[in-house]
Amino acid sequence: MTAKLDYSWHLREVMATRGMFSTTDLRPLLAERGIDLSPSQTYRLVVERPERMSLKTLMALLDILGCSMEDLIEPVAAAGGRRRKTAAAGGGEQTGEGTSGVGDFRPKRARILPE
Repeated sequence: MTAKLDYSWHLREVMATRGMFSTTDLRPLLAERGIDLSPSQTYRLVVERPERMSLKTLMALLDILGCSMEDLIEPVAAAGGRRRKTAAAGGGEQTGEGTSGVGDFRPKRARILPE
């Protein structure tokens, strides 16, 4: 079985090391490179972990910050990826460490009996 991977996004930290402490500092620099993002898109790019991003935007960030992809994106092991069976849940599968999940509330399969 292969390990499930996730990632950490370090744009805010890299910006801070370059003296950029506001998301508004980034927007005109992206625009110079042909990346036109709204103020809210720029804010989300810096503050949140992006799920999707164009490669042009990523390359512009690397150029602006003078860094490599390893500085911005750190691969990490995915948390809570394992599923296990518990006796308390009637042998059903659940995720997490000792917490009951949605799996405990799944409906039972209906049986159709002959007449």
